[in-house]
Amino acid sequence: MPPRAKKSLGQNFLKDRNIAARIAAQLHIGPDDWVIEIGPGPGALTRHIHAAGPARLFLLEKDHHWAREHRLHPLAGTPEAQVVLTDALLFPWERLDAAHPWKVIGNLPYNVASPLMWDICSRAPGLLRASFMIQKEVGERIVAAPGSRQYGALSVWLQCFTKPEWCFVVPPHVFTPRPKVDSAVLAFTPRTDRPDAVQSKRLARVLRLCFQQRRKQLQGILRPHVGGDASALLAGLGIDPAARPETLSPERFIALGEAVAMSAIA
Repeated sequence: MPPRAKKSLGQNFLKDRNIAARIAAQLHIGPDDWVIEIGPGPGALTRHIHAAGPARLFLLEKDHHWAREHRLHPLAGTPEAQVVLTDALLFPWERLDAAHPWKVIGNLPYNVASPLMWDICSRAPGLLRASFMIQKEVGERIVAAPGSRQYGALSVWLQCFTKPEWCFVVPPHVFTPRPKVDSAVLAFTPRTDRPDAVQSKRLARVLRLCFQQRRKQLQGILRPHVGGDASALLAGLGIDPAARPETLSPERFIALGEAVAMSAIA
């Protein structure tokens, strides 16, 4: 009998084959793709990923038991999955360079899904597509539009680097153990105009400043952090100084990050 799901690892194992097939299908796997699955566990998604016939398949597994199981009982045929015993939060995603067509998929633990997506979508230069199952509420935040209640730093960050696509909702009863909330599957396609490394740092800083005080006006939030008149800086970008952070588009946040950084060294 396999071990019970570990609460410490946020494990909820998918047991519905049809839904597993639908999730894998969102990745649009082709014969040249190099695919990474995060947290394969018993392999509900792995079977469908493998059957799609990617060029390479890598399984990132933090749980020693499931890493050992995948090594001892590999799926028949090609590709042979390479099992990596690691924490995906510590994985060097910048190593996914453009030399290979990388795609990433996973039923992500609710407690680490946001930082994982934040890192993968911004740090993997060779990423072609990603498909993740996450908590529905987090998915709603990711696709939220400016001005909505759910719109926040995660929305802006992921929309700056990718085009998130809402795929479908997954009910609790298809998991063991059964979670208390619905899940959702989202797909991500990288933008061609995503921020570079310097812009990313500046964007992350301004998002942190703004959304820690999201109910304040932008001019009040930025006043201690710019080298001049915060109201004039915002007006110069076509932004109302009295506006609040959740009203700005991702593109406006990129421009704001650049302007705040340049004002500090002017």
